[in-house]
Amino acid sequence: MMSTPHFSDKNYWAIILGGSSGFGLATARKLAAEGMNICILHRDRRQQMKSIESEFLAIKSMGAELLHFNMDATREDKQLEVVAHLKKAMKTNGKVRLLLHSISKGNLKQLSNSKPQSIDYQKLTLDKQLDSTFELIDNTFKTPYDKDSPTLSKKDFEITLQNMALSLLDWVQLLVKNELFADDARVIGLTSEGSQKSWKGYAAVSAAKATLETLCRSIALEYAPLGIRCNVVQPGVTDTPSLTLIPGNKQLKLNAAMRNPFKRLTQPEDVANMVYLLCREEAKWVNGAVIPVDGGERNS
Repeated sequence: MMSTPHFSDKNYWAIILGGSSGFGLATARKLAAEGMNICILHRDRRQQMKSIESEFLAIKSMGAELLHFNMDATREDKQLEVVAHLKKAMKTNGKVRLLLHSISKGNLKQLSNSKPQSIDYQKLTLDKQLDSTFELIDNTFKTPYDKDSPTLSKKDFEITLQNMALSLLDWVQLLVKNELFADDARVIGLTSEGSQKSWKGYAAVSAAKATLETLCRSIALEYAPLGIRCNVVQPGVTDTPSLTLIPGNKQLKLNAAMRNPFKRLTQPEDVANMVYLLCREEAKWVNGAVIPVDGGERNS
């Protein structure tokens, strides 16, 4: 006997910033299956749209209303355009239950293009050789060395911070101003272990993730009087399109699989399940938290 979708009796909407792949798309599928309407903002090239459109058709087939916009979610004019369309689709009784920030647009240049120091693996024990690539083995050691490669600039940091952290505040303020949030709304950001660890090529993204966590704690505090709960989900290493852009990603995946008590990588669906749980009534007392969804990977 099939169970009734959890949100089927409500005109709830989820706005997903970055919803055409990875965590955002998995969350859209999960929530649509549970009766929530979906509004996705994404930024993709034309050649990618055929497969993305098929994913969107699958979401519609679940019976959910779906709005999707291939545009820059950080531009104010585009934000206003989306809100206008959303108001029409929501009609008089629709409300935004979830705002999920899953934008992965940042700079992965290194701070320095100095030649990495070589490692004498013969002097390391087997345990050391198999230990964390984050801490004992340079995760870009096998990356081709280029002394003339561009290094991370202040502007690179600013662009990454705006896209991957500060844009969340823009959306929260816009939805509050237009009175679109439900009385018990959920705002969720996505962070990573890199918010507290240093990986080469990850400095700007690491700063953005740390900023996002700080911002979410402040949103949790200052918007609580409006009924908004704000939390951050920290997935384990997940094989998403964004991960493939990180230098040393193969080593990251290998290391994560070895570290994880369940000996597998985190899946986008694992994260989507947590987002769904945080949207339920039973999670209304969870606020201002960073919640790991990694199978215990961080502790190993």
